[in-house]
Amino acid sequence: MNMIKKYLGLAWMALGPIAMTFLFMHAIEKVGLTHTDIERTNTILQWGIILFIFFPISLGLMIFGFYAWKGEYEKLPENSHGV
Repeated sequence: MNMIKKYLGLAWMALGPIAMTFLFMHAIEKVGLTHTDIERTNTILQWGIILFIFFPISLGLMIFGFYAWKGEYEKLPENSHGV
């Protein structure tokens, strides 16, 4: 089970940058499809907000994956008191 956690940690670390790259490329594509300046401004604003919100989530995935890869989740507490 601990090896599964470690390899899933690698997957989480890879998923963060891959997802941000995908979102950034999609944002550039959508902004490029606009026709007027008003549409372009609205699309840039919308995608800016989406990227601003998703960046910390992506960073959290990478941190979570790093801790899983380092083995920090191998020794979990057995009850809520941490014993």
